[in-house]
Amino acid sequence: MVCMGSLLFSASFNMLIPELPAYLSSLGGAEYIGLIIALFTLTAGVSRPFSGILTDTIGRKPVMLFGAFVCLICGFFYPILTSVSGFLLLRLAHGFSTGFTPTAASTFVSDVVPHKRLGEAMGIHGIAFSTGMAIGPALGSFIKLHFSYDVLFYSSSAMALLALLLIFNLKETLPQRKEFNWSLLKVSRKDIIAPEAMPAAIVNFLAYIGFGVVLTLIPDWTEAVGFTNKGMFFIVFTISSLLVRVVAGKLSDRHGRIKVIMVGVILLIFAQFWMGYINTPTGLMVGAGIYGLAMGVATPAIYAWTIDLSLPGQKGKAMATMYIAMEAGIGLGALLSGWYYQESISRIPHTFYASAILALIGVVYILFRKGKIAN
Repeated sequence: MVCMGSLLFSASFNMLIPELPAYLSSLGGAEYIGLIIALFTLTAGVSRPFSGILTDTIGRKPVMLFGAFVCLICGFFYPILTSVSGFLLLRLAHGFSTGFTPTAASTFVSDVVPHKRLGEAMGIHGIAFSTGMAIGPALGSFIKLHFSYDVLFYSSSAMALLALLLIFNLKETLPQRKEFNWSLLKVSRKDIIAPEAMPAAIVNFLAYIGFGVVLTLIPDWTEAVGFTNKGMFFIVFTISSLLVRVVAGKLSDRHGRIKVIMVGVILLIFAQFWMGYINTPTGLMVGAGIYGLAMGVATPAIYAWTIDLSLPGQKGKAMATMYIAMEAGIGLGALLSGWYYQESISRIPHTFYASAILALIGVVYILFRKGKIAN
């Protein structure tokens, strides 16, 4: 049930992504395309410390419900806030959804499975979330092509409502729960980051910068090479990711997280160079497949590694730290690539090369720190 909830939740906000650059341009804000993802990830990242604390105190279920509720409400406001400033403000608010639900959902998964199968379980949960990432953009582009932006936004809310109903029927897994009070939101510096989870967070940050580039520029890049459905890249990317996640998760359970993460990040580097160099429809779809394979290998192992590194009773805080790094990477990639792009298609390959180099730094970090970080 938590996997189905995550699938629908993921589809809810991902179905908007391929069409938002064109929508923002129609509002007169073409120069702010990089902010579509950057603002969303900013509030997602800022909210992570709070979601981590609340996940470990009031429970996994309320935190998941809050994130889904934000998605539900935001879908209704896109047709109302039709100025550029209103749109950007709404992107900020919408980011709270992913700041809360994924943190609690991943922690929930770690509660209900044996630790020796944690990597496998994270792979299965990742399949659900990634399926939403595939269904969402493809469905979103279909709705926009055949109906309108308003129908697209309301459909996003409908997906969030279904996720909300599924999550509501879950049984809470936190044994010692506290009642919510505002004092829980008083976050000190030591509550923001779990230092023990930083190795996984650093690798995740460097790997996900490229994903911010993909989310921002792939819609225009896909159209430039000849596709009318801007969700095609995400379909191939996600199918490829789905095919490998469970196997990769099992391998990380048997042979260690580090080895599997290294393979995934090296594939990621190759995929980003490929997407920048090969600018044909077939080439881009091959690149999407390799990119999905890379993320499908690395992500479950990184998530499981984060739980491995966490302290007793602080799994939510560790997962929040990892997600903060992920959101920072996505946001930075989106912001810088959007700033550099300026609607010049010839600049897109350069952004892929740059993100590949940053992922390479992640490999170097693992190699130099291998003897000092837990496997």
